[in-house]
This record gives sequence, C-alpha cells and structure tokens, in this order.
Amino acid sequence: MNIDWDRRTCARRGHVTYAPDERALRERLRAETGLGEAWRCLRCGDFALGDPHGSGPADEAPLVPRGKVLRDLFILRFLAVERAVRGVFIVLVAAAVWKFSNSQDAVRRLFDEYLDVFRPVFRHFHYDLDHSPVVGTVQKTFGYRHSTLLLVAVLLLVYAAIELVEAVGLWYAKRWAEYLTVVATAAFLPLEIYELTEHVSWLKITTLVLNILAVLYIALAKRLFGLRGGHRAFEAERHSASLLEVEESAGLEAAHT
Repeated sequence: MNIDWDRRTCARRGHVTYAPDERALRERLRAETGLGEAWRCLRCGDFALGDPHGSGPADEAPLVPRGKVLRDLFILRFLAVERAVRGVFIVLVAAAVWKFSNSQDAVRRLFDEYLDVFRPVFRHFHYDLDHSPVVGTVQKTFGYRHSTLLLVAVLLLVYAAIELVEAVGLWYAKRWAEYLTVVATAAFLPLEIYELTEHVSWLKITTLVLNILAVLYIALAKRLFGLRGGHRAFEAERHSASLLEVEESAGLEAAHT
C-alpha cells in the first residue's frame, strides 16, 4: 500500500503556505481563483485558499518535513511509544522489587501458606508444585539479600530512565536520541541472544528481531555513525525535501535553458 504521507499529514494538521519575496518564485506559488487568493502548500503541493502563513526571503522559508521524512517520523514515534510503555512497565517492576525487599519475610510466609493450600489441588491433577520451575524461581528470590534486591531495583530504575529519555527524544526526532537508541539497544542484544540459548520463546525471538530491525533502520535511515554519507548527507536530504527549494531549483533550471 502506497501511503501519501504529505497529504495524510496535511489532512490532520493543515497546510503550510509561504510567500517568498522573490517575485518569480512568488508567482509560482500563488494562484488567483474565483474564491480568492490561494497559495501552494510547502508540504503536499496543493493550493490552499487564504493568506499565506508566512512571508519573507526564500532561504528563510520554514523547513517542512515531506515524503520519506514524514514516514521516518511516523516510525520514530511508533518506537517512542514502545519505549515509553516499556519504561513505565520497568518502573512498576522496580517498585515491586523494592517493596518486596522491605517485606521479604511476610511475602515468604504468605507464599508458603498458599503453597500448602494449592499443593493437594495440583497433586490431584498429577502436577508436583515442589518441583515446578516457577515455584523454584520464586523460592530462590527469597534467599536474596535485602541489599541485592535494592541494587536490582536501582538498576531497573536506571534502565527505565534510559527508555523514557529515548522515548521523549525519538518523539521529537532528536538526533542524540537516535544515537542513544542505537547504542543502548545494540548493547542489550548479546544479553537477549544469551537468554535465547537458555530458553527459547516466541516473545524473546520477536523482541530480538524487532530490536535488530530498529537498530539497522535508525542507523541507516538517519545516516548515523557516518553511514550513507553521515550527518552532512542527512541534512542535505532534509533541505532538498522542501517544496519551496524544489520550485526555486526548477525556476533556476528554466532560466538557464
């Protein structure tokens, strides 16, 4: 499916029009209609009735994201939402670990009481709770020191903070956030691969694949670390996406022919 990102964005946010001081270029972006004056949108190229939103020299025209830039922004914001959800979830887990560390003995007694109640029920269905991997994992956590659990809670909060900072930066398409996302995500890939060697699950496989795709997409599409021409090529691509500059280039080419 071919999505017209320019018109899709204009439909939600409205058109962006500009009246350049240069007369020849101004005439190319302006039209007279039976309903009044209309100006060409810098984003989608359609003419919009009414006064322009701004005016001045052509080189001071607003840089309006168009086409591929809008698509990239949509994907970045999708990743931002995913990072925000993950960050909030990790904060909740950290809070649970901290609370557990302060009432470890009470939780252990409550767990043992419920285990005694459910043991005969599960035995009826030929399932031995005493040899359950889940029960064994929970019982191991009761042996952790209070200081160890506090350290785990702090590390989880640090991880959550990184995720939330990434989310904010990606939402506003900040270049530093793109670098942070690539570095932080790539740093955890070896751990995710190691976890797969311990236990394979579709959730772990899906998460690993999505993180690898996110790293490759952001690094290549945003030309990070000098890839595909680096920051200079990235800025040139952004500026070349401005309809006003396209119109200006077309006018200059016509003058030379």
